[in-house]
Amino acid sequence: MIRFLAETGSTNSDIAAQLRAGEAVPEGSWLVADRQVAGRGRQGRTWFDGSGNFMGSTTVHIAPRDPNPATLALVAGLAAFEAVSAQLADPSALRLKWPNDLMLGDAKLAGILLEREGDAIIVGMGINLAAAPELPDRKTIALSALGPAPDRDLFAQALAQAFDQELERWRTYGLEPLIRRWESAAHPQGTALTVHPPGEERIEGRFAGLTAEGALSLRLADGTVRAIHAGDVMLVNEES
Repeated sequence: MIRFLAETGSTNSDIAAQLRAGEAVPEGSWLVADRQVAGRGRQGRTWFDGSGNFMGSTTVHIAPRDPNPATLALVAGLAAFEAVSAQLADPSALRLKWPNDLMLGDAKLAGILLEREGDAIIVGMGINLAAAPELPDRKTIALSALGPAPDRDLFAQALAQAFDQELERWRTYGLEPLIRRWESAAHPQGTALTVHPPGEERIEGRFAGLTAEGALSLRLADGTVRAIHAGDVMLVNEES
C-alpha cells in the first residue's frame, strides 16, 4: 500500500505526526513524496529532494520478540540493495556501507534514516534515481548516470516488496543470517575506513565485518578490533 504525495515537508515527519495523533499506520504502508521541502538525513543533514528520486518512509511496529530495533537499518539497507541491484546490468559495484548507506563505487547512491516514535520505528529512505546532490564532503551518484532513470513509482513497488521480505526474514530467522547477507553485500573486509564516533576524534582502521549485534567491527593499526555502535563512516577513497 503506497500513498504518493506531490509535496510535503518530510515523509518521516508526516508518519510521526500520524502516530502521535493515534492514527493507524499499518506495516507495509508507504508514504512517498515527489518533493520534500524539509527532508533530513542523519545528524540533521539535508535530505536531497531531486525530482524523479525515491523519497519515502514506512513503519515497523516493534513486537516483544523482535531483534534489536536498531538493526532495522541493516534490514532497510539490504532491501535497498536488492531493489537497486535489479535495476543494474552489472551490480558488482553496488555495496552497502555501515550503518545505512548504499554506495555505487565510491559514491553515495542512497541513505536511510531510522526514527523512533513510541513502539514504532519509522524507516525513511532516499535513493538517487534521477539526480544526485552535490555535497562538499562526499561523492554522490544517481542511477541515471548509468542509463535511463528507473520509473519512480515502479521502483517504489519493488522496494516495498523487498522491504517486506527482509522484514519477515529478520523476524523469522534473527540477526545471524541477516548479518551474513549484509556482509556479503558490503565492501570487502580490509577496506580502509575513517570513523568519527560521537564526541571523539576521527579514527582510522579497516573493515572487519559486523559484530553479532550488528555493530561495525573496525580493525585498528595495532591489530585490535573496536566495535563501533554509532558514528560517521567514510571510505578512504570516498574522502579523496
